[in-house]
Amino acid sequence: MGLGGCIILIALGAILTFATDWHMQGVNLDLVGIIFMAVGLIGIATFSGIARRRRVVVPSTPVVEEEPHHHHHGRDGYTDGYGV
Repeated sequence: MGLGGCIILIALGAILTFATDWHMQGVNLDLVGIIFMAVGLIGIATFSGIARRRRVVVPSTPVVEEEPHHHHHGRDGYTDGYGV
């Protein structure tokens, strides 16, 4: 059940508890509404806990620009000491 389902359960529970005057024999709709709201809240808490653990924080790495290489030719014709 996703976040939307949890919100629907809470809304349905609130409607059953606070906005209806129906009386069904053997069923307490106020209690059913409270149970729906509780299950919806538990679902939201579980969903947010799982979503918080899944979120990966990627540390930002600074971009280091390299300085251009300057080739200095020595007296013997070698560049940077590598013989190229």
